[in-house]
Amino acid sequence: MFEQPLDRRRAFTMLGGAAALLTMPGAAFGQAGSTGAGNALASGSGALAELSRRLRVAPRRRSFDTVPFMIDRRDLWDHEASDLLLSYRGDRKQMWESSDIAAPWLNLMREAMNGQVFAHGHPDFLPVAAVHGTAHLALFNQATWDRYGLAANAGGQIVRNSFVSERAGVSPADDRQSVNGFYGAGNNNIATLQRRGAVMVACHDSIHAIARGIVSKSGNGNPDAVAADLTNNLIDDVVLVPSVVAYLVELQEAGYTYAKAS
Repeated sequence: MFEQPLDRRRAFTMLGGAAALLTMPGAAFGQAGSTGAGNALASGSGALAELSRRLRVAPRRRSFDTVPFMIDRRDLWDHEASDLLLSYRGDRKQMWESSDIAAPWLNLMREAMNGQVFAHGHPDFLPVAAVHGTAHLALFNQATWDRYGLAANAGGQIVRNSFVSERAGVSPADDRQSVNGFYGAGNNNIATLQRRGAVMVACHDSIHAIARGIVSKSGNGNPDAVAADLTNNLIDDVVLVPSVVAYLVELQEAGYTYAKAS
């Protein structure tokens, strides 16, 4: 049985987002993620602020026992959140194909946000990371890295998931010119990008491939069950899609500019 569509632990967090859900067809529950309370959206980002609000209450399916090799049903992925991304009407939006965990994809996304917001004057700029390959390891929480020894999948030189957390002591009030401040090169991480409105898209195909590798290396286990556990332990606010390489087509058709981060 692999249909357990919503994380029950999050069910009671939804009362504050009820009004938003009424305007989102087909959505009955949602996830209160990490980006809402501490968002750092640019002044004047009306469209991006509305998207962020809706994404916070859109369902994230994270209570699976098993998941199949191929997703072919909408109840197995975050299609409501995906629809919000594809229908975004901000005046600038960009997709970053990110496949190598060692590549500077977070740095490039930060640079794109800084340039679009502060130099070109587009506070509604939306960058979306379409993540697969080894870069996908950055979308699992640290407990999952420890449980499955994911550092080995990252090539052995990255010992923990250091890609998620913000640099200590940074603030959106920091001087934009500070290299080690909130907007600087010393603060390249997923949490800050999410607070500024960026979205991370996860790939089921990559998750299942990682699961098959884990089972093959250990010599036991069920790839469908391991893939379910990996899915259940994606970091907050990620949008799960069936296949990122297929989703790139959907993003391009929706008007996103393509960029390759590695």
